[in-house]
Amino acid sequence: MSNRTYAGIPEEFGKLENAKIVLIPVPYDGTSTWQKGADKGPDAFLDASENMELYDIETGTEVYQQGVFLANAVTENESPEAMVDAVHKATKKYIKKNKFVTIFGGEHSISIGTIRAFNDMYPSLTVLHIDAHADLRKEYEGTTCNHACAVYEASQTTNLIQVGIRSMDVMEKTVMDADKTYFAHDMAMDDSWMDSAIDQMTKNVFITFDLDAFDPSIMPSTGTPEPGGLLWYEALDFLKQVFAEKNVVGFDIVELCPNKKEKSSDFLAAKLYYKMLSYKFLNEGVDDDYDNAFDNTKQKNNTVKFTDNDAY
Repeated sequence: MSNRTYAGIPEEFGKLENAKIVLIPVPYDGTSTWQKGADKGPDAFLDASENMELYDIETGTEVYQQGVFLANAVTENESPEAMVDAVHKATKKYIKKNKFVTIFGGEHSISIGTIRAFNDMYPSLTVLHIDAHADLRKEYEGTTCNHACAVYEASQTTNLIQVGIRSMDVMEKTVMDADKTYFAHDMAMDDSWMDSAIDQMTKNVFITFDLDAFDPSIMPSTGTPEPGGLLWYEALDFLKQVFAEKNVVGFDIVELCPNKKEKSSDFLAAKLYYKMLSYKFLNEGVDDDYDNAFDNTKQKNNTVKFTDNDAY
């Protein structure tokens, strides 16, 4: 990424030592099964970010002043397993540097590595999975690190909550926790889903946001667009509540598949990322110290199915 800064912000806000936020691009598209191009997503997102106004009207903030360090991209692509391992290591490295770590993919298999890193570092972790697809296959096309397996490991080791689901294989029902899954068709009929989902979250929350969670009328440039998705303000309303009520420890955004003739999707992705940062740092002054409060005693991945014995 050379001397490029996120969103073209002044260099003083892009230095690692000054930044509270780290952004790791992962241009990977090794296991997609329909439309290819998610590996071009991070660059398209960064290009759109450079053309975005940096004053957020809703929050009245300029969150880039908290500092955003654009890390070197994780470019490992020898195998899905090697990519996941590289993402895991890079993510964990910056968590240990006391940064708010964010990741932009790439296809959804990258989230196996990001989730694993956050689960290493935070106890009783909730993974909030916002997506059109269940992604709960244990293995697909010869690997457990396929995009169709993106949250299988999380289903076994974290408090997984799934929102916006409207496409899945029947076998995924054997893995899915029905009480913590919010299907798009139900959400359309009952707006109490937001409070219900938040009530089931533990204190520490990691968000993995697949852009195909949005309806293709506003987000067509994804690898597998599905009708019936979230709209912009509905999604923001939910995210704002999650950030206000829980300790969001980090997030990733995946599955932007850019189209040269359709730039609105790139810009939506850029705005979503900036909105999520704005919600995270809404009540934090630029000069306030940041503490990501990771647990030094939790240094290896939990291999036991999450038990929801926390009061949440």
